[in-house]
Amino acid sequence: MSGLFISFEGIDGAGKSTHIESLAHAFRAQGRIVLLTREPGGTPLAEKLRTLVLNDPMDAMTEALLVFAARRDHLQRLIEPALARGEVVLCDRFTDATFAYQGGGRGFDLQVLQVLESWVQALPQGGTAAIRQPDLTIWFDLDPDIAAARLVGARVPDKFEAQPVEFFRRVAAAYGQRLAGAPQRFARVNAASERDAVWQDVLAAVQQRGWLA
Repeated sequence: MSGLFISFEGIDGAGKSTHIESLAHAFRAQGRIVLLTREPGGTPLAEKLRTLVLNDPMDAMTEALLVFAARRDHLQRLIEPALARGEVVLCDRFTDATFAYQGGGRGFDLQVLQVLESWVQALPQGGTAAIRQPDLTIWFDLDPDIAAARLVGARVPDKFEAQPVEFFRRVAAAYGQRLAGAPQRFARVNAASERDAVWQDVLAAVQQRGWLA
């Protein structure tokens, strides 16, 4: 079987991480090998860069460069080998998050992010360059005010989780723009629904593509 790459996206507090394990279990029940990973992170180097990005003060360009450096190592050392082996890769955030957080939230130049995306995710195929993107991106869409209420007292916030609600409104709007630019890749889930209803939407998005019975 060919490899399968699914990313989970959404603002902090949307609850996406809750359903990654459930989807992994569903794939494993059908005999697939599943790799669970996250961004920034996934490899020893990328996890070190994650700590810097989430906690240290820096400007938006430095942030973006570190995120893409972590992504390059993640792709080369973990994601691409797993896909080549025919595994299912479930990733908690990928490039859409960079466009949402650094682009939408921080206001960083989207054209620069597009250039970095084309460099870091380039896949030579028959002399032409393709960009590695998830086969499916499940977007947990949630009103930022609801997300903020969910995060209150949940844990010590990192520098992104500590941002004001207006920051997350910009992030959510940027996710919407990414969906508009690649509607065939996205499945939008109403993350304000009850947990079981959200899970059914996640499962349906995968089943509709014929990847799960």
